[in-house]
Amino acid sequence: MPLDQKPVSAQPSADSGPDLAPGGEPAEEAPGTTPDGGAEAWSVRQSGPWTHRDLAANGARFHIAELGSGPLVLLVHGWPEYWWAWRHQLTALAEAGYRAVALDLRGVGGSDRTPRGYDPGNLALDITGVIRSLGERRAHLVGHAAGGTLAWVAAVMRPSVIQSLTVVSAAHPRDLRRALLTDRRQAAAFEHVLGFQRPWIPERRLVADDAALVGRYLDAWAGPNRLDEEAVHAYRQAIQIPSTAHCSIEPYRWLLRSMARPDGIQFARRMKKPITAPTLHVQGAADPVLLSHTALGGGEYVAAPYRWRLMPGVGHFPHEEAPEQFTAELLDWVGRHKE
Repeated sequence: MPLDQKPVSAQPSADSGPDLAPGGEPAEEAPGTTPDGGAEAWSVRQSGPWTHRDLAANGARFHIAELGSGPLVLLVHGWPEYWWAWRHQLTALAEAGYRAVALDLRGVGGSDRTPRGYDPGNLALDITGVIRSLGERRAHLVGHAAGGTLAWVAAVMRPSVIQSLTVVSAAHPRDLRRALLTDRRQAAAFEHVLGFQRPWIPERRLVADDAALVGRYLDAWAGPNRLDEEAVHAYRQAIQIPSTAHCSIEPYRWLLRSMARPDGIQFARRMKKPITAPTLHVQGAADPVLLSHTALGGGEYVAAPYRWRLMPGVGHFPHEEAPEQFTAELLDWVGRHKE
């Protein structure tokens, strides 16, 4: 079974003998294992009406889930999710006559975990490269959280490839940079990102106790409509796939560490370029991670039709907390910009 198919917790070597709890009693079995020490039967390639396949783009291999035919809608997840976050939208888009494709970003899910390449410019080229590898000239691009940030970047770097843009729970990169430098409330809401800056410790915390911390994040970041148990279980399993915890937080390390570096300053300047794709900007009013006032104002950078949608009572995951309402907004937007 390929490495990307199963979560494996850190285990002692076979020569070290069984783990012992305090007092000399055998320790509980590690998360993600069966009684005989093997991995649980869990896979990022969950079954459904969609088709799973891999494709090459920008020097790496990417896993996608695909359903339907028609104009391409590419869906890009945020942290700590993977392609499965878009399961509701995949089926709805296909039924509406679109080719819906949910992508696993570099370092996550079933995609390659490369040692480098987690800056926003390269990750955005991953996305536009996938569009080309799918045989399409243009696509409706939808991104959530970190995926939404990359959607902003892709629309700046490769404007001819983006037919329309839908950004969910993600401020424009310049607005986010400004807020992290000047807004104490937003900086406090990004406390987890500050914690990611330490070496190795964050990765260990994320996978400890069957990724219990990820479960706590998902619960705390959602609004009144919490993510269901199946979803939380899936995301906790996915973060335990070897190297995922490290790779998935590398973009956040770049975000903060680059602020005073030449590459970060140059990136911020580049993002001044107006976005020419029609843009739908969706934000949960109860989002405790990306505050509404931080996200508000993205239209300043859009030289095309722009729509702001604030969803009352919704937290950080509008596409999962209120899938019907969010999907209706999405279908209306891409329908208006098919040509």
